[in-house]
Amino acid sequence: MSAQPSSPSSSPAPGAAPRVVFEARRIVKRYGHVTALNGADFELRAGEVLAVIGDNGAGKSTMIKVLCGAVIPDEGEVFLDGQPVRFQNPLDARKRGIETVFQDLAVAPALDIATNLFLGREVRRPGPLGSVFRLLDKGRMRREAEREMAELKFHLPAIDSAVENLSGGQRQGVAVARAAIFARRLVIMDEPTAALGVRESGQVLNLIRTIRERGLPVILISHNIPHVFEVADRIHIMRLGRRAALTTPQRHTMAQVVAIMTGAVPGDEPAAEETADAD
Repeated sequence: MSAQPSSPSSSPAPGAAPRVVFEARRIVKRYGHVTALNGADFELRAGEVLAVIGDNGAGKSTMIKVLCGAVIPDEGEVFLDGQPVRFQNPLDARKRGIETVFQDLAVAPALDIATNLFLGREVRRPGPLGSVFRLLDKGRMRREAEREMAELKFHLPAIDSAVENLSGGQRQGVAVARAAIFARRLVIMDEPTAALGVRESGQVLNLIRTIRERGLPVILISHNIPHVFEVADRIHIMRLGRRAALTTPQRHTMAQVVAIMTGAVPGDEPAAEETADAD
């Protein structure tokens, strides 16, 4: 049940950029007279944490909804491991190994941690008890949940604790862990540290690092620029429905990134060195 990279591939040559595993080209999405995305591009590389940032109305939420299947674009193409895909809904994306953690978390507060980790993917008992009477194998789910949480290095109370008794950061950790456990290709996280304190945010950021260490790339949507600079390998900056710049924490400072995001200075889309790396 452990998360695995989508498929084995040869290591890139020294100095070469990792391969692009998820890509969107020239995405357009209109809502009546409002154009939310206006020819937007997107690339996620193997094994990276890619942060997506932008001011309100920049189009980042719509782009993420396109990538996870919650919104169907009017124009443009989406590619997964180089193959064109067209998601009709989030279940289509999930079937392709893409797990998304939305801001509402989608946890069941009255249920325990193990049950929440398997929510929608419950393990049934073998034989007639499972196939006919549809009884759950709670013991197996509990054991697997404990093992997975230990591998993810995320500490929680007893695995049979009700989620409603957890802190906000712990609840967020359950939702993120569920995505990490079942994702085969990548994880999308929408504002995972929103409304969390410093300590709880640190736990979630550590969990993101662990997911990357397990070989899964992560798309991180966040308004928290310090958090972005703490965990992101690259930063995708959106403005006015398009990618304004693609940079790294080493190339631009936080102040420069905010200036590009707000339009105080022009972006560099397409970034010449990034385009060369992706070829």
